[in-house]
Amino acid sequence: MFEKIEKARADMTPGTLYAVAGESGWIYYGQVSSDKSVGFFRIRDSEILSGEGVLASPIMSVVSVSYPSIGRALRSGFWKRLGRFSLASTLKFPHPAVQWPVGTLTVTVHQHGLPPYDTRVEDPKIQAFEQMAVWDAEYHIPKRLTADFGAEPSEWHVSGPIWRARRVKEEYAARFPDMPWHRLPSDWVLVGFRQDE
Repeated sequence: MFEKIEKARADMTPGTLYAVAGESGWIYYGQVSSDKSVGFFRIRDSEILSGEGVLASPIMSVVSVSYPSIGRALRSGFWKRLGRFSLASTLKFPHPAVQWPVGTLTVTVHQHGLPPYDTRVEDPKIQAFEQMAVWDAEYHIPKRLTADFGAEPSEWHVSGPIWRARRVKEEYAARFPDMPWHRLPSDWVLVGFRQDE
């Protein structure tokens, strides 16, 4: 955990770099993107690293984080503002996102510069795309970063990219077979791959 700053507020200027206190004492790093999402880098350490060292790492996920929750996380010492740096090249344009309405297998894909289009949730081309959601900086992001980094087991219910959101729905169906709202549709296609396989 970092120093608590009583009057801290989120700085959503593109290029702003944050250190994030993750689970098990790990420090992760996120940079505000051009569309004010936060891109998290595939790097972590138990000590704060230099901004230049962080920016040399690849991006592992880009998510929407609630702005007020970033301010709260700064005030409580879960996040630390490291300053503004050149924007990582993969954060200069919005990342694709998938809108998945409850109770359907038809999703709408939103990609920068292209009109939205509908497809089915098992479409192999969209498995790495983020499911539209807004995450809380303090309560959701540490668990999400553990799941995204993938070195340790993460909690089964942490969603994110479409392939993982599908696995979460399958796990809910398996754990709660008597609850109709968790049953899978009859034409559900089981997840058989990950984006990085």
